[in-house]
Amino acid sequence: MVRSDADRQESDDAAAKGGKPNPDRKTNPDADVGNALRAVYREAIDEDVPDDLMNLLKKLG
Repeated sequence: MVRSDADRQESDDAAAKGGKPNPDRKTNPDADVGNALRAVYREAIDEDVPDDLMNLLKKLG
């Protein structure tokens, strides 16, 4: 199960207040790595292609 940052924050907040974290949300280091990789990938694909690279591609095409 993949946990979002909000889910982790909710669990941390509950634990800090003396409550129990939601048992449905399990800590999984692999999921954390997966979330981090997905976030970096999303940022990369959302970036604009630089104008000089676009000009170079037009020249090659």
